[in-house]
Amino acid sequence: MDISAYFTMGVVLAVLAGLAFTRLAADVILVTAMVTLMVTGILTPQEALAGFANTGVMTIAVLYVVATGLKETGAVQWIANRLLGEPKNIKQAQLRLLAPTSGLSAFMNNTTVVAMFIPAIQEWAGKLGLPPSKLLLPLSYAAVVGGTCTLIGTSTNLVVDGLLQSRKDVSLEMFELAWIGVPLVLVGGAYLYFFADKLLPDREGVLEQLGSAREYSVEVGVDPRGPLVRQTISSAGLRSLQHGYLTDIERDGQLMAAVPPETQLQAGDTLMFIGAPECAREIRRIRGLIPAEGDVHKLQIDHHKRELVEAVIGPDFAGLNQSVRESRFRSRYQAVILSISRNGERLPGKVGDIELQVGDTLLLETGQDFVDQYRYRRDFLLVSALQDSTPPNFKRAPWALGILAAMVVTSAVGLLSIMQAAFLAAGAMLILRCMPYSKARRSIDLSVLIVIASSFSLGAAMTKTGAAEQIAQWLLFSEDLAPWIGLLLVYALTVVFTELITNNAAAVLMFPISVSVAAQLDVSFMPFVMAIMFAASASFMTPIGYQTNLMVMGPGGYRLTDYVRLGGPLTVLVGATVVLLVPLVWSF
Repeated sequence: MDISAYFTMGVVLAVLAGLAFTRLAADVILVTAMVTLMVTGILTPQEALAGFANTGVMTIAVLYVVATGLKETGAVQWIANRLLGEPKNIKQAQLRLLAPTSGLSAFMNNTTVVAMFIPAIQEWAGKLGLPPSKLLLPLSYAAVVGGTCTLIGTSTNLVVDGLLQSRKDVSLEMFELAWIGVPLVLVGGAYLYFFADKLLPDREGVLEQLGSAREYSVEVGVDPRGPLVRQTISSAGLRSLQHGYLTDIERDGQLMAAVPPETQLQAGDTLMFIGAPECAREIRRIRGLIPAEGDVHKLQIDHHKRELVEAVIGPDFAGLNQSVRESRFRSRYQAVILSISRNGERLPGKVGDIELQVGDTLLLETGQDFVDQYRYRRDFLLVSALQDSTPPNFKRAPWALGILAAMVVTSAVGLLSIMQAAFLAAGAMLILRCMPYSKARRSIDLSVLIVIASSFSLGAAMTKTGAAEQIAQWLLFSEDLAPWIGLLLVYALTVVFTELITNNAAAVLMFPISVSVAAQLDVSFMPFVMAIMFAASASFMTPIGYQTNLMVMGPGGYRLTDYVRLGGPLTVLVGATVVLLVPLVWSF
């Protein structure tokens, strides 16, 4: 082994240390490593940049757009509400949670699935009187194991498939992974069902208390043509909102205060909520509720193209010491004031009659360009959009689900490759207006794609310099080692890498090592490559190993020990299942 191999190992160790122990962005670290290998001559520019042209990376980029179409139409939210239902206790909640989460994650980005399920799970927790910590980590784990069932279930699968195509001229089929993925879902689901409640803490999430949040009052109406007519307040999910609560109902000119949860909603009811600004966002995502503020209907903006914005009035605001009606706020700013907060407390009474003062915080419904237009104007001291506050375009949900089904079917039967099917699906989402073009562009996470594409250069350098072959020799401590022990060692090392860095980077780094191990044992490389594919997704013991684990950390109020306590045994179970079954499907 020459100096270039040792230098490549040094670069790899520096990357591992940087990802695990520093706060530097992962894309900065990986691009620096890629440039280092290119500048030193270990890789040619074509070899260093090959990852950016890899089919797996391109497929991941296009699937971001497909997932955004499903999210913007509310398709995932609609499925979640239908499948989750109304559980009576914690066991029913867990059972209803695990199956749909893992099922949906098999066919779409599991990050999107978890993001859409979190509010539903928090609502469950409120209804059942349970802390969200009992449900949210199982949600993440179910999404992770569900993603192992199909080729598009997780980006790791697509990355490894791209490596197989470029290095070994092998292409995986859509449901080929199901031989291992389905048993993993059954084993992992059974473990979570029986032990999650016992091993997880009874702890509130960081978002459970309104605390000193700015408080607003928001009015909405019951759509006469919507699904909430004749539903009770409880069954409609309005009793256990995370960020606010229902105070009154106005019906036929009569005010109903302190309404019980069994009260049935009627067409035309006006519902009054009090809570933090996020309460308005929650309400807008409930199908069947429409804005009650009369001026909202006068906005010349499609409903699904609006968003919620908070704005603090500045000293140069033209309508100071005038009422909202006198200031002609809607016509001047193309925005409607839903509620006003002063000194952290909501202002009661009709919004139109309130006199505006410097420092008042307004909750606005506006077009999506309002923030860019007024962020640097002196009318307001601060303008900020509430994240993810644009209501779904539910009318397009059937189209989005149909496009997803067509993408899966055409790829599964071999009519098109997964990349071709994904490109057509993304195009269909745009043509049928399942999302705006601007959101489609913003949905592509360039930092993730750069991390994946750049990490390909590390794998290429390890193969070219012989570093991967040397690491494989060190890993195989005996010349007559049994293949399944080598498989176990490769799996274990991949899991360690996954927990310390990212799942995709771990898969790319381990790919050349696994191929070298197979070559030295004189057996097929497929069992070893498949083992790293599953091991790179098996991140259960730390929040940083997989993005969904990090997403539930705050809402669930989790600590690192919680991941180790529940995820440690699950890691062993999943590892044993993979090492046992992989050689039966892809023989040595």
